[in-house]
Order: sequence, then structure tokens, then C-alpha cells
Amino acid sequence: MVGLLALATALVGVVGGVVFMSYSGIQLPSLTEQQNAEVNLPVPEVPVSKALADPAQMWHSPDWALVDSEPNAKDIKYGKELIANTAAYLGPNGKVKKISNGLNCQNCHLQAGTVPLGNNYSAVASTYPKVRGRSGKSEDVVARINGCFQRSLNGDALPADSKEMVAMVAYMNWLGQDVAKGEKPAGAGIYELPLLDRAADPIKGKSVYDRQCQSCHGPDGQGLAKQDGSGYTYPPLWGEHSYNQKAGLFRMSRFAGYVKANMPFGATYENPILSDEDSWDVAAYVNSLDRPDRSFPNDWPDISKKPMDHPFGPYSDSFTETQHKFGPFKPIQEAKSK
Repeated sequence: MVGLLALATALVGVVGGVVFMSYSGIQLPSLTEQQNAEVNLPVPEVPVSKALADPAQMWHSPDWALVDSEPNAKDIKYGKELIANTAAYLGPNGKVKKISNGLNCQNCHLQAGTVPLGNNYSAVASTYPKVRGRSGKSEDVVARINGCFQRSLNGDALPADSKEMVAMVAYMNWLGQDVAKGEKPAGAGIYELPLLDRAADPIKGKSVYDRQCQSCHGPDGQGLAKQDGSGYTYPPLWGEHSYNQKAGLFRMSRFAGYVKANMPFGATYENPILSDEDSWDVAAYVNSLDRPDRSFPNDWPDISKKPMDHPFGPYSDSFTETQHKFGPFKPIQEAKSK
């Protein structure tokens, strides 16, 4: 009974308040005005995506759990092992051969060549054999792999019929099994970083390196070697155990695009960490330091086919070797397009 009396008293109070405001000339807001007020509320900002590409469009590697159903599963699995742990089998202390500098293929081709925009192998099977400007002739997958052994791994070529070469080719073909011949899927290779209006700056790049890179690769750039001598936890970026001057990553655009999408540790193409400028500058710093040189006198039989950032002359244009190495590249690009 007491509860009912309290409820009745509250209702009378509400009604009385409304009547009082009405007689006092106080305008009650209409539903439309309330809606208008809601429309004018601040709209929360939607975070802007920093992704370098649409994740929904990216190539993804086949399901590794299904590899045992392949007739050459043994080769495929050995091929992946060689890509992931190259040095253990083919490095300075390799248990199969001693033909390379101690780097692993996956130091440059992340997670055994499966990461979108991580220099993956998705387009290898679909685009080889092909004519390459560097050699001036048609190259198959074997030639492409041996090019990496001689340049990025600063070592020797493998025989085409060796167990190791057969396995690596099998693995790359398996990765690209769903890519149509002649197609290059989204996320293949290295991110094409927009060109700067200035030259890449090694001095600025050292500052980037000190802030973002040396915690893994060391202040001297020599990385972190494994205690058992089977390779590196973090690879050397310059010096005698790094890639040589004829490797693809010695081109500024290749190194800059690679680090933009993948470095420092924790960065991905979906969430890059370095700015475009920092990526170019740290590439300039790393590639201005000493590393092995090696002569390939038959490279670039047609010098007009050289990429704009190929760091060694002669060239078919009048730009200097320094500009071809560090930029600015836009004038070179514009001249080549004429």
C-alpha cells in the first residue's frame, strides 16, 4: 500500500511539472528538435588505414597442411627447409655444401617466401621462364635461384640436377600452383615506394638506422649470429657476410620498398612503421656502406634496359652514377619515358 502511494505521488509530481512549465511559457522540445540535436552531435573520427594494399586482394600461400597429398611432397618440404635454413645446409658450415655467405633465403624472402609484399615467391612459377634485361636472355627458375646464390648469398651456383635445386624449384612451384601462367598476383615481390623529389640521404638514414634498426642488426650492422654457427638470427646488412653489390637489394628502390612494408621488426604492409622518407634514407645509408663486390661482365648487354636506380654505369642517358644510385629518380624516370 505504501508503495502504491509513493508511485502515485511521483506521477502527480511529473504531471504537475509539465503543466507548470506549459503555463509558465517554457517551450518543451519536440521530437524533431531532439532528433536535430542528435544529428549535430560530434561524429567520431574513423581511423585512417595505413595499409599499403588491400588485404582482401592479397595472395596467400596454399595450405601447408595439405602438402603431404602431393606426389613430390618430400621434395617440397625439403625445398622449404632449404629456403628457411639455407646456411645450415649450404652456408660456410653447411652440412651439404659450403657455397654461400651464411644468410638464409628467407632473410630476404620472408617466412620462406610466403609474406605478401615480403619478396614472396607467388609469381615465380607463373612468370618463369622469361627474358630478363640483366642477362639479355631467357632464364628459367633454376637460373633465377642461382642468381640469388651468386649475388644475395655471395656464393656459388648449384647444379641444376642437384637434390637441393630440385627441391627448391618444387617448393616454389607448389607455392604458385593457383596462379595462372603469366599472372603476377597482388602482393607479389616488393612494394613500389613512391619516388622522392630529392635524393635519398645516407646521413638522415643513419639516424633512422640508429633509432629503428640497430637493436636487431647491431650498431655495426653485422646482425646477430647463431651460437652454433648455422646462420643468423638477424642478418648482417653490410660487410663481408652480407649481399654483394650486384644483388637486387643493392638497388635503392628495392631496399626502400622492402623495408617500408616489412621493417623494423613488427612492421607489415598492413601496418607500416617507417615513413616513405625514412625508408628511402635508411636504404641510402645501408647501401652506402662496404660490402662484397663481384664482377658479372655479361650483365646488361643492352644498357638501355638498366633500371633507373641501377647503381653502376655505363648508362644510355646523361645522368651521373651518383644520381642513378641515390636519386632524385623522377628526372631519370621522365627521361626514360620520352
